[in-house]
Amino acid sequence: MKQIIEVLWHRLTGIMPGELNQPEPAWLAWSREHTPLLARRRAMLIINRVRLFAFLFALLTPLWSVVDFLVFPLPLWLRLAVMRFAVSAGLIALLVRYPPSGRLPNAYRALALLFFIPTVFYLSSDILLTTYRLTGFPGAIGAGYAFLPFVLVAGLSIFPLTITESLAIAIPIALAHGITGYLHWSSANWSFAATLWLLLLITGVSLLAGISQLAFMIALVRQANRDPLTGVIARKTGEEMLELQFSIASRGNTPLAVAFIDLDHFKSINDSFGHDAGDQVLMGMTEIVGANLRAGDTLARWGGEEFLVIMPNTDLPQAEAALGRLRGIGFGVRPDHSRITASIGVAERMVDGSTDWKALVELADQRMYRAKQGGRDRVVSA
Repeated sequence: MKQIIEVLWHRLTGIMPGELNQPEPAWLAWSREHTPLLARRRAMLIINRVRLFAFLFALLTPLWSVVDFLVFPLPLWLRLAVMRFAVSAGLIALLVRYPPSGRLPNAYRALALLFFIPTVFYLSSDILLTTYRLTGFPGAIGAGYAFLPFVLVAGLSIFPLTITESLAIAIPIALAHGITGYLHWSSANWSFAATLWLLLLITGVSLLAGISQLAFMIALVRQANRDPLTGVIARKTGEEMLELQFSIASRGNTPLAVAFIDLDHFKSINDSFGHDAGDQVLMGMTEIVGANLRAGDTLARWGGEEFLVIMPNTDLPQAEAALGRLRGIGFGVRPDHSRITASIGVAERMVDGSTDWKALVELADQRMYRAKQGGRDRVVSA
């Protein structure tokens, strides 16, 4: 039975076995354990798609007034036109208020407004249309307003959302549809139950599409984040992480330390033993350092034999103690079994008064060169 469920799950979502690592499958249900980088990139994607959706709705919603004008009584057309232009104005305000950003709370607010505004229009227009007894072609056009909830839940499929996020959007839309069904129950009879079932079916398909997008995004972000040789964070991702951590530290007035690590005499390994041996040394070094980093610290490959350790909420004495412990453990051995050492430069945001993360890294880099000039195998700080 378990295997049957797994096969059905993979067929429905398109997520292949092994595509997600532990604990990533749980990330499809809720977002509280998402990494900061995943949250940031997902926020950018969500808000960009919200803006695209809002632009299309803002453009097309008032244009339909032309059709309404041709088929509806003038008083009804005027009231619907006012409502349509109000929706368009609200969506334009959404575009102005929420420019592209990597902040997930902003993305959530923009997404909620995107679906809230048309849902309110749907309820209001339905209540208005019930006051007119439309028949024939006008009645058919009026009935078309009832399809808006289906459009909205189908639109959920373009967003990489978790299960809980999708339900948080879809449930209010279903409730709005339920309210209109209750108002029309005497005339709709059991046809409402059929439309509700169809709405729930489309919601389920959109939910599967959304979590499939999220799963692929998790896998792609993980792969793009990593250096292909060593498996540690790649430089581009490290820069993005540093920018994020520096912003958090600045807002909270908390310390942030970075350590620039350069392996001593690494070129001689490549020259004497070959690049394959050099690669083995780098992989061994990152394995040792990664296993002995403190919780919360991040190792990134900056280039060649240069690495950066990002140490949030760490003042200078704490950083020096942690790096001293790493030096004591060592960075591996050379192919001739001699000990590998490293020159390390350390900088800390508050002590050094750095105004941005680039200045912090540059200062750590300068101190790493001072460590080399001072005899290598040492830590240089402020």
